[in-house]
Amino acid sequence: QVQLVESGGGLVQAGGSLRLSCAASGRPFTSYNMGWFRQAPGKEREFVAAINSLARSTSYTNSVKDRFTISRDNAKNTMYLQMNSLKPDDTAVYYCAAGSLTSDPRDYRYWGQGTQVTVSS
Repeated sequence: QVQLVESGGGLVQAGGSLRLSCAASGRPFTSYNMGWFRQAPGKEREFVAAINSLARSTSYTNSVKDRFTISRDNAKNTMYLQMNSLKPDDTAVYYCAAGSLTSDPRDYRYWGQGTQVTVSS
């Protein structure tokens, strides 16, 4: 069992930055590939980025490439999402998830409760 807790969301103006954190507890953190997803009101949950268990491989959805950076600190059992040049379209609840490297949320076994990110224009 893995417990995931996100933090770092908030309200930011367009062009600003936020860093999300996902703290994990339970089974060894290095056992899991992990990812970030987001869900805007009325929309399906969308893949944002993923990182493998040893942080040697990352992937991003096209809309966030060159703006967002996924990383993890296995010594701190924490994953991060650095978000720069934020746009109003980035407004969503952001979720961290563990268990896969794919873009399909059905492949991930564990989920956090989500943190709201709101980008004003």
